[in-house]
Amino acid sequence: MWLLVRLARWARHPPSPARARLILGVFVICLLLVVLERLVGLPDWASLDPRGARWPLR
Repeated sequence: MWLLVRLARWARHPPSPARARLILGVFVICLLLVVLERLVGLPDWASLDPRGARWPLR
């Protein structure tokens, strides 16, 4: 619900061009990271499921 309120506020009072470029740039960077992760995958050290030689700790 809050997202709709924020979008309505942006429709009535759009951000400055500099802020719009900043938001678009952050969105593009996030999108590129998602695509890169989907195509290449995560390295073992960055995964949430540790599979190293020291796992499980005993």
